[in-house]
Amino acid sequence: MTFKYQSQAVAMPYFIAAIGLFVAQILFGLIIGLQYVWGDFLFPEIPFNVARMVHTNALIVWLLMGFMGAAYYLIPEESETELHMPWLATLTFWVFLVAAALTVAGYLLVPYATLAEITGNDLLPTMGREFLEQPTITKLGIVVVALAFLFNIGMTVLKGRKTVVSLVLLMGLVGLAVFFLFSFFNPVNLVHDKFWWWWTVHLWVEGVWELILGAILAFVLIKVTGVDREIIEKWLYIIIAMTLITGIVGTGHHYYWIGTPEYWQWWGSVFSALEPIPFFMMTVFAFNMVNRRRRNHPNKAATLWALGTAVMAFLGAGVWGFLHTLAPVNYYTHGTQITAAHGHMAFYGAYVMINLAIISYAVPILRGREANSEQAQVVEMWAFWLMTVSIVFITLFLTGAGILQVYLQRFSDTPLSFLVVQDKIALFYWLRFFAGVVFLGGLVVYIWSFFIPGEKTAAEMPAMEPQGEARGAAEAAAG
Repeated sequence: MTFKYQSQAVAMPYFIAAIGLFVAQILFGLIIGLQYVWGDFLFPEIPFNVARMVHTNALIVWLLMGFMGAAYYLIPEESETELHMPWLATLTFWVFLVAAALTVAGYLLVPYATLAEITGNDLLPTMGREFLEQPTITKLGIVVVALAFLFNIGMTVLKGRKTVVSLVLLMGLVGLAVFFLFSFFNPVNLVHDKFWWWWTVHLWVEGVWELILGAILAFVLIKVTGVDREIIEKWLYIIIAMTLITGIVGTGHHYYWIGTPEYWQWWGSVFSALEPIPFFMMTVFAFNMVNRRRRNHPNKAATLWALGTAVMAFLGAGVWGFLHTLAPVNYYTHGTQITAAHGHMAFYGAYVMINLAIISYAVPILRGREANSEQAQVVEMWAFWLMTVSIVFITLFLTGAGILQVYLQRFSDTPLSFLVVQDKIALFYWLRFFAGVVFLGGLVVYIWSFFIPGEKTAAEMPAMEPQGEARGAAEAAAG
């Protein structure tokens, strides 16, 4: 089997780079996990603040790489036309990759203040804020890459078939680019700074990124289940409507304690409490589509990743988000390890897994096969369970640490100091670290699964049921 549109091949380097950066992210996560309990580990070569910047920035960049690869793969297929400018997609890939590599090198090799000075931060101050630590020149490069990417995708959609999947994906990608512009707005007043900072950080991960998630999930489910496109599209409409309604106003749950008006405690609490609903709908949607499938796709691993995405996104972003989203609870829990627990499972469930799902589905096809061999898929499913179970334990260990931290440091009649409490919850950090090692092992197994020989070729594949409208046409012709 070969992929239908040759320009889809530009997605492959994005997928490869995404996985490489994923490995780097986990390695630096293990470094800072160990530094929690062994403070001098790799000091002063890699201080905690630098390792954490690399960990979080690598996460953001590899997820964006995965989204871009997914778009370059699925948009030509959805639009039924070749990509508008394949060469531009290749060029922007290298620009993005080199910019990311130079930025990480800058974090590791140059003091942050010096990095700010030599990259022109004094001309347009944007650095020094969590998750937005990138030098101003890197942010400008990201804007250029994003504009070229949106132009390429947008022109492809305009000249081809318009589907709900492609339009929802395009809406999410445009929102991603627009809300990133708020990273350039850096008011001197700290309250104003935090107020607008969340317009990038929250409205990405709890807003427009969810549209990207929904579109990619819908595409994968259409391909692996053969369920009529109209049914999946109706579900997608409802899910994105609930996502935007709850996610946009739900930004207010970050405004509780930063000096904003008191009414945000009500708006933030009510709407963020509703945010689990679209994730629950996504879970029901995924399982419903698989149960109603009209074909048995040979790529069982991709189906497993798709189902896992829905479940883990609901648990991480929905359940663990709700645990500390109400203002009276958040008063005690904000900035504790409970926040870290929610963040780890939410990012893994919602965005890591959907990227792994589209990579699992698309890469075998880009290599000329419908799916990897059964042996390779068994290994990949082991990787799924190793990573998923370990992230569950990481979340539980961080939740236990957070609960104890809240009680000892903030709720007790005789509260202890921060560092004393950190020493008392060190056991949870050790357990989290060992679970992280297992997670890294699962990631290695995932990568290994793509190198296992013996994949089926198109000639060796059994004839497959046509899907959706194609099946109806085939039955009519047979009749």
